[in-house]
Amino acid sequence: MSATPLLEVRDLATHFFTREGVVRAVDGVSFSVDRGRTLGLVGESGSGKSVTALSIIGLIPQPPARIVGGEVVFDGRDLTTLSERELEDVRGKRIAMIFQDPMTSLNPTLTIGTQLLETIRRHLHLPKREARRRAIELLDEVGLPNPETRLDDYPHRLSGGMRQRVMIAMAVSCEPDLLIADEPTTALDVTVQAQVLDLLDELRTQHDMAMIVITHDMGVIAEVADEVVVMYAGQIVEQAPVTELFARPEHPYTEALLGALPQLEDDTARTGRLTAIPGRPPDLLDPPEGCRFAARCPYANEFDGCATHMPALRELRPGHMVRSEHPTTERARRKEAAPA
Repeated sequence: MSATPLLEVRDLATHFFTREGVVRAVDGVSFSVDRGRTLGLVGESGSGKSVTALSIIGLIPQPPARIVGGEVVFDGRDLTTLSERELEDVRGKRIAMIFQDPMTSLNPTLTIGTQLLETIRRHLHLPKREARRRAIELLDEVGLPNPETRLDDYPHRLSGGMRQRVMIAMAVSCEPDLLIADEPTTALDVTVQAQVLDLLDELRTQHDMAMIVITHDMGVIAEVADEVVVMYAGQIVEQAPVTELFARPEHPYTEALLGALPQLEDDTARTGRLTAIPGRPPDLLDPPEGCRFAARCPYANEFDGCATHMPALRELRPGHMVRSEHPTTERARRKEAAPA
């Protein structure tokens, strides 16, 4: 592991300026990713995961969005200070992104080959014949059958899993240092999901890439991540190594996410019932003054100040950060110390 992270996001704040007011979509987010490692960004829809990723590569819609604070330091350069032309040289070549829906990300009027060759020729400056050879090699590398023929197909002729493999091929075509995969297994069946995750991990190892995987699926996180960042309402609420997070979750929101996973060893499989998180995320036009999870937290009534005091993100154990004044271990200590 390198001494200096490949990517450092420092106190990033991205706001949307709308007619109704300012939406604090990303509100003071910090994390880092080392070369060859995988960071998982997890949380409900609307928690700020995708906006964080788009902010990193400068693809947030401007207007209404704007980065209002923080730094995105990639290999020693703050990407937030670069011009659009400078960012274009970074995107695709050094940082690549796989977007959520490959059907909408691929142009339906252009063949797979046309779209793949455009990326290769733009960044690698290869002649057309060599670029086509490289495209065939990439499609073969990601496991697409009959790659020579598929280059001339249009996206609608491919299955969802095949389109996702094309998107992965486009993303790794220039051997980027950082790959961002935004919900890479959405709308895929379970078997194809496993194949895509195995492929991403294989490519990460093969090319020594850093990777950020964005998902709402804790099962995906368990499969691919080394480190996990849990986001809620635009903020990081917990961050830890993946084994530590699953073994000792400290934030009530993380507990709730893990509690929503089916457990075959209990009655979930028989009854078909999963634990639900009550309520809904706060309105980021007017976020609460205190903890943003307080209104949905099963422990908020046990403590004073949750609704009025915003807890800081603090290190509970080495490498384990939590934004809670009453993490799981401290609640357990109080319970043990309480008189019977």
